[in-house]
Amino acid sequence: MTKPGFEMSKEDSHLTLRVGSALQERRLDKYLHGRFANFSRAILQDVIKRGAVKVNGQPAKPSLKLNPDDLIEITLPQLPKTEIPPENIPLNILYEDHDIIVINKPADMIVHPARGNTRGTIANALAFHLVSAKANEDEEEQEIKLPDALGEFRPGIVHRLDRNTTGVMILAKNNVAQWKIAKQFHDRKVEKSYLAIVHGVPDLTRDRVNAPLGIHPKTREKYAIRPETGKEAVTFYEVLETFRGFSLLKLTPKTGRTHQIRVHLAYIKHPIVADDMYGGKLVYPWQLKNADPAPEEPVISRCALHASTIAFTHPTTKKIVRFDAPLPDDMQNLLDLLRKYRKIRKPHSKL
Repeated sequence: MTKPGFEMSKEDSHLTLRVGSALQERRLDKYLHGRFANFSRAILQDVIKRGAVKVNGQPAKPSLKLNPDDLIEITLPQLPKTEIPPENIPLNILYEDHDIIVINKPADMIVHPARGNTRGTIANALAFHLVSAKANEDEEEQEIKLPDALGEFRPGIVHRLDRNTTGVMILAKNNVAQWKIAKQFHDRKVEKSYLAIVHGVPDLTRDRVNAPLGIHPKTREKYAIRPETGKEAVTFYEVLETFRGFSLLKLTPKTGRTHQIRVHLAYIKHPIVADDMYGGKLVYPWQLKNADPAPEEPVISRCALHASTIAFTHPTTKKIVRFDAPLPDDMQNLLDLLRKYRKIRKPHSKL
């Protein structure tokens, strides 16, 4: 049974690959995903299971360990056509030129279309922005092809922020810019810092969390510390301000794993406020005031995490550029209430 969205047809691509001499016992599905990044690993696994992949002339399983000089024959299905419909969603633009747009991403907004979320994304907003700019320039609306250097499923997207994480984010306006900036992320040459309001106060004012991450063994939507099978994940933190029961942290991730900061803070027993997936709790005004319980809305209803700063090499000028995104209103409100009702000593620094 094939998955919806693609079927084998006459237009499918029939390819032959020779495994390089440097490769040592890598799984077939992982190897193919590395070669064909436009296809998800799940799609490639399904292609293998349907007999569309042979290794050295024999049907193979996704888990087959490859060896140097193995010959792979594969029939790749046509990917479903992806059109990103432009939507008039305002972008909070911090900077824009011919190559890039730097935005301050709002909460409750996903970055690019995915299953069940095909509208209301950053990619939809980018498509509308580029269409509008082109129409103003040429006095007529023209079809816009979004950058697809990283695959058509990531139009103009260089990196991602979680749905409820706010803050500074880079969008590319052409393929060259998208590829060059993405390579900087891959090579860990992009400097990023985040602000988070967490439960409790760490014992050390500065420290490093070095704990590998992998998919949660029971819940696929979550990630967890996986010492044996996880990928390297390193986060540096600094305590900026402390309160009774809470603290404001600056976080600088060395690696960029999914949910890395959230999992690492939960791991050191200081989960982010309102991050219910990883142990964070909602906070209500009456709690901060030490008053009697009252029917109030929480001070913040999403994970209190904000991408505050990013610095990278501009793809055209080759100069280091730095952008800062101001703290969103909900986190600023929480911080103001903590300073008013929970302050315990002079802060290390102020925003």
